[in-house]
Amino acid sequence: MNIVVLVKQVPDSGTQRSLDPSDNTVARATADNVINEIDEYAIEEALQVRDREGGEVTILTVGPGSATDAIRKALSMGADKAVHVQDDAIHGSCAIQTSAVLAAALQQMEYDLVLTGATSTDGQVAVMPALLSERLGIPQLSGAQKLTVEGSTVKVERQTDGGFWALEAPLPAIVSTWDTINEPRYPSFKGIMAAKKKPVETKSLADLGIDPSTVGLATATSAVVDFTGRPPKGEGVKVTDEGNGAQELVGYLASQKLV
Repeated sequence: MNIVVLVKQVPDSGTQRSLDPSDNTVARATADNVINEIDEYAIEEALQVRDREGGEVTILTVGPGSATDAIRKALSMGADKAVHVQDDAIHGSCAIQTSAVLAAALQQMEYDLVLTGATSTDGQVAVMPALLSERLGIPQLSGAQKLTVEGSTVKVERQTDGGFWALEAPLPAIVSTWDTINEPRYPSFKGIMAAKKKPVETKSLADLGIDPSTVGLATATSAVVDFTGRPPKGEGVKVTDEGNGAQELVGYLASQKLV
């Protein structure tokens, strides 16, 4: 079974993130960039399916040169190889444009199952599986907390407020996963060393047959119009307990509509 996992490099959500005032896009060059956390769950699930069913796991990412770090993290976890779509013209692309690039890359690959995290911590639009499903003409099953493959069918459980939905679709299919599906493994030293020798194929828009004028910030379907930094934290309110501290505290909480 050939499994492709979509991986994205994003600014670390635990550090200071900012936008580039020159074009209002995410300032990735100066950010502490890491692999999108929820993508690690998709990688782990792909590795488990491969170990049960046989086959190989290929990582696919679209991003600048720095995205190689995210690829190597995925390979050190146990993925077999990777494809990196890298082209300066992609900068500032919206989700719709990015889906066109990913779809073109997937059409040049052999796959039975495409796995992806449910969302990314930078864009948080959670539409990529649906966009790729439409472009590739394959079914998508979203929000999986459990996944099994039985012959030519993929089955998932999707958590809901009242329990879970049992869904299935014929292969090939695309499945997005949540962080409840498994516990991603930590790369071992052996895995880190082995990742350095695993093949990473780099492709440009020309390799994919995509006109550069159809992607990028200039023709994106969405854009940040304006932004402002977070205001500085104001001085807190101090309550001196002179026998009426409890009343003062309750009064303050009530004024903030917290009680």
